[in-house]
Amino acid sequence: MSWTDERVARLTKLWSEGLSASQVAAELGGVTRNAVIGKIHRLGLSGRDKPASKSGPRQKRAGRTSGYPRSNRSTPRAAKSNGVAGLAKVSPQVLERTVDLVAPEPLRIKLVNLTESTCKWPLGDPQEADFSFCGHSIKPDTPYCEYHSKLAYQPIGERRRTRRPDARR
Repeated sequence: MSWTDERVARLTKLWSEGLSASQVAAELGGVTRNAVIGKIHRLGLSGRDKPASKSGPRQKRAGRTSGYPRSNRSTPRAAKSNGVAGLAKVSPQVLERTVDLVAPEPLRIKLVNLTESTCKWPLGDPQEADFSFCGHSIKPDTPYCEYHSKLAYQPIGERRRTRRPDARR
């Protein structure tokens, strides 16, 4: 399918009448919704305001109706440096909690040798040949040994204390 002048003119007319990209695609025939969106973008046609909903503005719910806890969106993410993912920076509070623990010498277990009872804390870059896992015995109900569990998990009280006010949205 090629975009002839006639089809472009019809697309422009239908778009200005307020039809959706799917409706325009159906009217034109032989073209997908995504092709219509791409052509609209290339033509520089204005993005229209969404029509007001028939039900009026949405009402906020008073409370959560789900019995499930909210997901923790404040988990640390890998630090980026020059576009390459690096190790996540460890906050000073986490380091204070691990001072009393001695970091075990990693056993450097390869992925194929991991079991349900070995620590799955990654060591190194996954794209390198020497990438491995800690390999020590795990703490119950976690995939990590005691030392790495302390690094990975923060008690909820500490998470609340360390949360910045600008992080809430």
